[in-house]
Amino acid sequence: MADRKATLTVEGLDKPIELPIYSGTRGPDVIDVRGLGSEGLFTYDPGFMATSSCQSAITYIDGGKGMLLHRGYPIDQLAQNSDFVELCYLLMFGELPSKAEYANFADRVTSHTMVHEQLANFFKGFRRDAHPMSIMCGVVGGLAAFYHDHLDITKQEDREISAIRLIAKMPTLAAMSHKYNVGQPFNYPRNDLNYAENFLYMMFSNPCEEYKINPVFAKAMDRIFMLHADHEQNASTSTVRLAGSTGANPFACISAGIAALWGPAHGGANEAVLNMLDEIGDESEENIQRFIDRAKDKDDPFKLMGFGHRVYRNFDPRAKVMKETCDEVLEQLGRADDPQLRIAKRLEQIALEDEYFIERKLYPNVDFYSGIILKAMGIPKNMFTVIFAVSRTIGWISHWHEMLSESYKIGRPRQLYVGHDKRDYPTD
Repeated sequence: MADRKATLTVEGLDKPIELPIYSGTRGPDVIDVRGLGSEGLFTYDPGFMATSSCQSAITYIDGGKGMLLHRGYPIDQLAQNSDFVELCYLLMFGELPSKAEYANFADRVTSHTMVHEQLANFFKGFRRDAHPMSIMCGVVGGLAAFYHDHLDITKQEDREISAIRLIAKMPTLAAMSHKYNVGQPFNYPRNDLNYAENFLYMMFSNPCEEYKINPVFAKAMDRIFMLHADHEQNASTSTVRLAGSTGANPFACISAGIAALWGPAHGGANEAVLNMLDEIGDESEENIQRFIDRAKDKDDPFKLMGFGHRVYRNFDPRAKVMKETCDEVLEQLGRADDPQLRIAKRLEQIALEDEYFIERKLYPNVDFYSGIILKAMGIPKNMFTVIFAVSRTIGWISHWHEMLSESYKIGRPRQLYVGHDKRDYPTD
């Protein structure tokens, strides 16, 4: 219940409009503007910069403090002490699992990692050089044609089964999209491996030789999954919620989320970081400074990728964990002195010391190091956003499940119409 009200005075109206004010656990208060419609008024907020479209208990971000909480737990604590499967349980059900609950949940996920054999035929309809994200949009949406036995979204049990199927099958489909690209046979998942290990196995093993999973790589992959699992009401999560508000099946909703994530302004930032480091190329101080100067020049199209964030106005809490993971992977490979890493670290040092970046709070974000890690592990750049989609599926499906567990309305934004007024069709 609202304990305060905002009073809006509008010129031309006989009396002020009273609007309820609500407070959440954390964050700014919100003004409930739904009552404006009955007065013939709507708010105007392009990009939804100051609009709360829903209430949620899943994830909270405080951009000013550099804080990211999943169900109240800080992301850095989760990344250090938990794993991706446990985080999936936490996001879905709201609490950390007991040992028995964890074992049961992990077993349910593992038992659903295979996909219907007929799905392999879907891939044959794509060109071999098709972008893996285009393949994922199609095959994930196509899952509804094979797993339609639990699609009654009004039933909690059906929603949970669909959620587990998606969490389990996304790595399998992602690895299949890569194998299809490179012309290698698909690998079946292995139930003796954990989530991250299984993904690496399906990505890189082949029938010609034994594949040994590097534990450092598996740990890094698990952390990448965790650090991208959910990030509040971003563009793709909002897309999943909007699609879900129509009553669409969960596979269609997640496919919509993948399509939104594919946009370079959303899911392609780590690939852009690698492209930037390639463009810089020479690690000499003079050359690096030249690119720093270009980044400061508002008339120069060059952008320093991987710095700053639309939400965070402080250090991205995920970036520190990602940097540590990057060091571990490159040390394991004997590439701790990697040229790209040296350039990245020098850029970070400059950004943390230069007044231009400090004033604008342009700190390194999670994407700054993740691309270097993925490249070092042998994952091609066209798979970076696919891995993001595998990670974010648990966030998408948790928000979808939360929305359907409560009363909700079909999404229907309004508009400020600026076209022609009514006019008659010419008859002459």
